[in-house]
Amino acid sequence: MNLGNKVVYQIYPKSFQDTNGDGIGDLQGIIRRLDYLKELGVDYLWITPFFLSPQNDNGYDIADYRSIDPMYGTMEDFDQLVREAADRNIYLMMDMVFNHCSTKHEWFQKALAGDPYYRDFFIFKKGKNGLPPTNWESNFGGDAWNYLPGTDEYYLHLFHVSQADLNWENPNVRRACYDIVNFWIDKGVKGFRFDVINLISKPETYEDDLTGNGKKYYTDGPKIHEYLQELNRETFGRFDDMITVGEMSSTTLENSIRYSNSDSHELSMIFSFHHLRIDYPSGNKWEIQPFRFHDLKKNLFTWQREMEKGGGWNALFWYNHDQPRIVSRVGDEGKYRLESAKMLATALHGLKGTPYIYQGEEIGMTNAHFTDISQYRDIESLNYYNLMRRKGKPEEEIYESLRRKSRDNSRTPMQWDDTENAGFSEADPWISVIPNYKEINTLDREDENSIFSYYRKLIRLRKTVPVLADGSFEALLEEDDRILAYKRRTKEQELYVFCNFFPEEASADFSLQEGCRCLLSNYNEEIQPGALKLRPYKAVMFLWEK
Repeated sequence: MNLGNKVVYQIYPKSFQDTNGDGIGDLQGIIRRLDYLKELGVDYLWITPFFLSPQNDNGYDIADYRSIDPMYGTMEDFDQLVREAADRNIYLMMDMVFNHCSTKHEWFQKALAGDPYYRDFFIFKKGKNGLPPTNWESNFGGDAWNYLPGTDEYYLHLFHVSQADLNWENPNVRRACYDIVNFWIDKGVKGFRFDVINLISKPETYEDDLTGNGKKYYTDGPKIHEYLQELNRETFGRFDDMITVGEMSSTTLENSIRYSNSDSHELSMIFSFHHLRIDYPSGNKWEIQPFRFHDLKKNLFTWQREMEKGGGWNALFWYNHDQPRIVSRVGDEGKYRLESAKMLATALHGLKGTPYIYQGEEIGMTNAHFTDISQYRDIESLNYYNLMRRKGKPEEEIYESLRRKSRDNSRTPMQWDDTENAGFSEADPWISVIPNYKEINTLDREDENSIFSYYRKLIRLRKTVPVLADGSFEALLEEDDRILAYKRRTKEQELYVFCNFFPEEASADFSLQEGCRCLLSNYNEEIQPGALKLRPYKAVMFLWEK
């Protein structure tokens, strides 16, 4: 399978389209919008978890991996979605959460009841001197261990207290997970995204982290490649038409090459997040700092070069359900929203890898700019607010961090039209619609100048211009302070991409291959090869062919 000419669209179903009037998106809502997705031109739909769940982490706390949560619909709805999507040559990518499961899951409940078979499904440890087994911190704040009253034991939860980590050392756990994957393959699923999958291999001994929060002990753990190879062999690796992607938390480039090199027989591609630390160098996501352009260039170029050299494969993305909207974070959500949204799309979709589009990205949706904590739903954001209040941080500073960094920025309802609730629901949505839905929605998609039309062109080019799918990568203008530029090359074609990341005009001396023609630009003007003069947030692609 050629991964280079595929495009994946991510759906956060809770906020995509409501059809039954409860203010929550559902599977029938995805079915209703399949023609829209076909019009855009995508190949796969990555749908975040819609399994039975208490919804403490918006579905990433799974209570039953084989059941559809009633808030989203039924198994019959799912089967219909698979069929109707396939009729449009679109296939589903399921989101599998195997580092942990909900404490409401039957496995954990039986473990608490003392069943020795299921106790070994989880990581229980005795405390020490009245304290947790280690000083590790949860990724959502606080201790990574939760005390079991009436005992001397704790269980590990690297995320929310209701998300107990699974013990992958136990072959019965691994078999149970493989059976789940095969269940969905039998349902017609053609792709899988594996949540924080590089955290499943824990250390042989559990120790305090004297220099950090514990991540060094369980990130890219000692048996991770062994486990992924077994997962591949027992499930999706038996088929030629499957694509897989692993979410790799704090991973290394070396491991990422191995995860995604086809010779390793692990995964098709990986998500890494290093390029999204461009505005919090200390590692504290809530810290507000200016976007550092040179760090972004260096990271993108390094991962492009090294993954290509090592035979790895990148999943290309600007953000997802866990990140703020990119046009608000790096672009300009005001005067230059259209231009900067198109520029960011050009910069990403010209790279080597498989592009991912998050719902609303194709119309330039912005951050939510909520003004009161009552508007937030994300557990991480609520924990941050409460923690900072206890520490005495000024409330306006807390809100400024939330407005810029909260995961809820990308979770607001999809803005379909300019009617009440943006066409998402006839009822009050589970989270507020952004007031700018009157101006930002899908109604202008037939306009050739719309952001939607631009994304459609980029997707079409990736499928019709071979160098975009298969070309090698070469960085250009690496020291330039304003322009991100690179070249893709095959024996028959060369593609040049130039993107101005700033609201001021930028220029550079660069000689293009003679015979280049302008393939795509985000401004309505003829672009001729020559001395580069790029208007604010200007993006342009040039193509040379033998």
